[in-house]
Amino acid sequence: MNLFKSYYLCAGLALALASCGSTQTMVSTPVENIDKLPMKVGKISENDLKRWSHLDLGKDTIPGMSVDKAYAEVLKGKKGTKVIVGVVDSGIDIDHEDLKPSIWTNPREIAGNGKDDDNNGYIDDMQGWNFLGNAEHENMEYVRILKKGDDGSETYRRAKAEHEKDMQEAMQGKMQVDFIMAGDKAIAEHLKKKNYTLEDVNKIETTDPTLLQYKGMMQQILAQTPKAEFDKEIEEFKDYVYGQINYHLNLQFDGRKVVGDNPDDLNDKKYGNNNVIGPEKKGAKHGTHVAGIIAQTRSNKKGGDGVASNNVQIMAVRAVPDGDEYDKDIALGIRYAVDNGAKVINGSFGKYYSTHRDWVHDAIKYAASKDVLVIFAAGNDSYDLDTMNKYPTDSYDNQPEISSNVLIIGAITPLYGSEMVAGFSNYGKTSVDIFAPGEKIYATTPSNTYSYLQGTSMASPNVAGVAALIRSYYPSLTAAQVKQIIMESGTTLTNKITVGEAKEVKGFNEVSKSGKIVNAYNALLMAAKMAKK
Repeated sequence: MNLFKSYYLCAGLALALASCGSTQTMVSTPVENIDKLPMKVGKISENDLKRWSHLDLGKDTIPGMSVDKAYAEVLKGKKGTKVIVGVVDSGIDIDHEDLKPSIWTNPREIAGNGKDDDNNGYIDDMQGWNFLGNAEHENMEYVRILKKGDDGSETYRRAKAEHEKDMQEAMQGKMQVDFIMAGDKAIAEHLKKKNYTLEDVNKIETTDPTLLQYKGMMQQILAQTPKAEFDKEIEEFKDYVYGQINYHLNLQFDGRKVVGDNPDDLNDKKYGNNNVIGPEKKGAKHGTHVAGIIAQTRSNKKGGDGVASNNVQIMAVRAVPDGDEYDKDIALGIRYAVDNGAKVINGSFGKYYSTHRDWVHDAIKYAASKDVLVIFAAGNDSYDLDTMNKYPTDSYDNQPEISSNVLIIGAITPLYGSEMVAGFSNYGKTSVDIFAPGEKIYATTPSNTYSYLQGTSMASPNVAGVAALIRSYYPSLTAAQVKQIIMESGTTLTNKITVGEAKEVKGFNEVSKSGKIVNAYNALLMAAKMAKK
């Protein structure tokens, strides 16, 4: 999944690159009158922004999931059971101060003895398993298809055309980032300091045409973005562009060699290791953030609040590299999580080509047979998934769903209105189930840090957190029932929104199967009623 374009571009850099009563009842806001309520149109306060996904549309006029309301009015005084949530991702910093209390430990394994004590096929898997071993970077799936040679198929022709287009865009991106970084360096050398300000740039007097060009560029950038933020984001943009050229699109690069298995043989299972962080902590940024959305400690005045922190244990399954994941790793990762007790699995990843989708489908069906709910991000490319396939999911080519235990999640922003669906979010009346907060989400990142990230990758664990709450307080409910509750109890909205790169205007009820956004308060009330039946 192409994560960069939805994560990192600040305004300045983008500009440069462009040139309540005692009776509890379910609330289905627009509460018919939501459009008459005063909406947040100004800047959201920092405190609200850090936890906007937990706020309530009716009370706070921010389209959150009503998590705070659920804790205050539904869960107060109640005790739930611990639920294991499998996070299949890039790795997790299990030593993070805000995650440590919620990291799963395998009760049947003895740490560090070099033995497979529980006979599950994995040695010393104390917090989960790393199916990537020491691998970090990978090709895109369509590049791996090209490397196998021309088989005359339409898939090969499509992959070849996409590779040519993406490589051209990557080379253009390289020219842009090189120019911007050269300009930054030249200005810093002229001013004899790296941490310069807009005021410093404005005072530059020169007849050098190149320096004048750099001055104008940095004036544009710094008028929109603080220098420290620019420095961070240009480095991330550089890493993305060079990652595309050196790894993702590089036909000569072999990221799998270090793993040592055959990725086209599902029976070749003895690979990977128990280092669920990965070879470098920075590579675990995505997975650590996803885990934090679900499980970072609530109300400890550190970072944000997890949706279900007091009720979950996070099982780390490292299977998503920098590049496209292998179907084999995802299939085995899902099976690992299921076999080791996960009742909810989050998958914040995806791609648009798949060579072994049946392996993943079989793993999803296996999860269904063991009563495990699987939640996937819809993707960050502004696509209508009713017109194309994104892998993995539970239905391809608009066919019936293969099982009743999968949710596909789109992303919304903190602002109710026409731009409430995140511009990057994929959507689809039949292919996306429901929407949840996914823009500007504050959560844990490696080495005891916290960051805002965005993507459907962030929306999916928000829903996984709600699912975990339901399964914690109402453990008799099945995965299929939890899915039904989440979809039916969501907040119904009637407003018009824009979707896709073309900003097509649609009704909110036209961009997902449910036409709703997830509502934890409503979901828990419905769960209580369903559990009594």
